[in-house]
Amino acid sequence: MRVPDAAPEPGTAYPSAPELPWLDESAGRLIRPFTACGGRTRPTVRLDLLTMVLATGRPPRRRLGPEHAQVLRVCGGPLPVAEIAAQVRLPVAVTKVLLADLFELGAVTVNSPVPAGRSVTDRDLLEAVLHGLRARL
Repeated sequence: MRVPDAAPEPGTAYPSAPELPWLDESAGRLIRPFTACGGRTRPTVRLDLLTMVLATGRPPRRRLGPEHAQVLRVCGGPLPVAEIAAQVRLPVAVTKVLLADLFELGAVTVNSPVPAGRSVTDRDLLEAVLHGLRARL
């Protein structure tokens, strides 16, 4: 079995289970997801599902494991954490730990989708959405 070189192009299918090293059609996952991040369950950097991640193009300061390298290949363009997890077919919690490692190595940058000084539940924004919805009814 081989490690996929990159995520498939939009509109194409993911490789079938026998082509992925951690999947087997009859047995399912061959390794537990937490082994990809050394058993760690919490990232060292605050990341949410909408945090945008982008590869810096700089080589990491240490050797990467195959899961780290796979995640890094997906980060060629700005993508949210949720999309990266879907493309590498790993749980979001595991993907966050791998991304935090890559961030600490200088291999990726992360940007929160919430502007500084604004809350995710910004009252003005919610009222504007409500007004727009009422206008459509």
